Amino acid sequence: MNELLTPEERALEVKRLVNQLQAEGRTDLLLHAIGVPLLEELRIEAAKGRLSRLVITKDYRFILEDYQKEVELQPVHKAVYLLFLAHPEGIEFKRLFDYRDELLRYYMATGKMMDKEKVIESVDHLVNPLDNAINEKCSRIKKVFLDLMDVYTASYYIISSHTQKQFSGSDRIWYQRLKNITLPRELVIDYNR
Repeated sequence: MNELLTPEERALEVKRLVNQLQAEGRTDLLLHAIGVPLLEELRIEAAKGRLSRLVITKDYRFILEDYQKEVELQPVHKAVYLLFLAHPEGIEFKRLFDYRDELLRYYMATGKMMDKEKVIESVDHLVNPLDNAINEKCSRIKKVFLDLMDVYTASYYIISSHTQKQFSGSDRIWYQRLKNITLPRELVIDYNR
């Protein structure tokens, strides 16, 4: 392809070549050319066009407005979700204790009628790095979203992993295993903020 073409012109050329391969019945070559990792990336990109606004009502109901569906979560799951929504940069599970007070505030707000001692106990389990409670809550949240939409669209709404390479002043390299929600925040309408 000509290097002088604009990205848009190159995209049109790729489309023309794709159509030729499809007409020849050679989707096998097409898949080989783009590769499975890129195919997955393209599916996720395509899902971006189907994202719904997530409305969080004053009484903490979670509504996928464009799908006209409610995301039915227990107060503890809503609290966890709100915490991760508030931190688009991501949070490491092993550092959840640093967010204990914030998580407690969310849980107290979403579970207004619950016993305060039980809420505190539950939050303490969630922020304990030796306890599996946070993984269980994230799995439940994931299941609820997967019941409402396809896996590629759900990937924007669930709490998922993001690994970030870190460098110190020396040759030492380590990885930050952040968990975050990749839903663009302009699609979140929270009436409690």
